[in-house]
Amino acid sequence: MPAVPAVDGLVLRYLAAFGPGTVADVQAWSGLTRLREAVERLPLRLFRGEAGEVLYDLPDGPRPAEDTPAPPRFLPEYDNLLLSHADRARVIPHRRPVPLPPGNGATGGTFLVDGRWQGTWQLRAGTLRVRPFISLPAADTDALAAEAAGLAAFIDPQTPADVVVEHP
Repeated sequence: MPAVPAVDGLVLRYLAAFGPGTVADVQAWSGLTRLREAVERLPLRLFRGEAGEVLYDLPDGPRPAEDTPAPPRFLPEYDNLLLSHADRARVIPHRRPVPLPPGNGATGGTFLVDGRWQGTWQLRAGTLRVRPFISLPAADTDALAAEAAGLAAFIDPQTPADVVVEHP
């Protein structure tokens, strides 16, 4: 069996975690340039994004139906989902800059509703405060509150924080 170039493995790992993606996405994530040749020589599935861009993915990558709802998800500070794309419009519909707070402590982050970044969260003084950017339908707000309660219990199983979902 011939040796696989290391860059091929890097491309495949990126697509396994974040695919589908563009060549520019792989380059933004890896910090490497000139990866088009590596991406194009791999046996990948090709798709077209909403803007017509070519998206590459693993041949057997998971692909739920387009109408599959994506439940709310809380992301920590500096999460790769928001940072690993050259064009972040697929997950950041409103072109907000990704928050990059100084220091560490993991007491805040962002959240997704239907796979899109729709707000921020912060844990302070026993309260998990959820701040949507937009008005959400009641069903999404309820699901977001339930996911927030799960996050609060995960952060401190002995004393979960109070959850407050603010209005934009």
